[in-house]
Amino acid sequence: MRERQVSPGAGPARDFEAFVAGAAGRLLHTATLLTAEAPRDNPRARRLLTHAFAHTYACWDRMRGEDPYDRARQYLAVRFARGAWHQYGGLGRARPHPGSPLALLTPQQRLILVLRLYEGVGEEQTAALLGLPTERVHHICDRATATLLHPPRGPAPAVAGPKAVPS
Repeated sequence: MRERQVSPGAGPARDFEAFVAGAAGRLLHTATLLTAEAPRDNPRARRLLTHAFAHTYACWDRMRGEDPYDRARQYLAVRFARGAWHQYGGLGRARPHPGSPLALLTPQQRLILVLRLYEGVGEEQTAALLGLPTERVHHICDRATATLLHPPRGPAPAVAGPKAVPS
């Protein structure tokens, strides 16, 4: 996005507060898309965002010319990926909100789709972040997009046979 601007006379805490004020809304929306929770009821997304901000604040003084938004988004994505691996990899504790269109997607598909299409992160950068080949990221993004555009249909309705007509 942009390089971190340091205000003369303002302490790091004030700079961080300004960053959070400007980035919190978009990052919360990103986290909500990742978790596929309802926008008004998103405790997992809020927890993800809190961890991302805490990590960014811990690194704040060491960030020289880095974009804090990119740092927070990267941590958010990695933390979501790790959590999704544990939650969906057999434990199955947290499920997406059934009303969310992204609930049709796997956590990996949601992560790649959100990074690529909502956040505008390039394929190469997404692949590097997730440790996947670029072609795999491209394939997963295409499949996720196709799933959203053409959702799977439920089971076909049962066809009733001809009814007997009373005589």
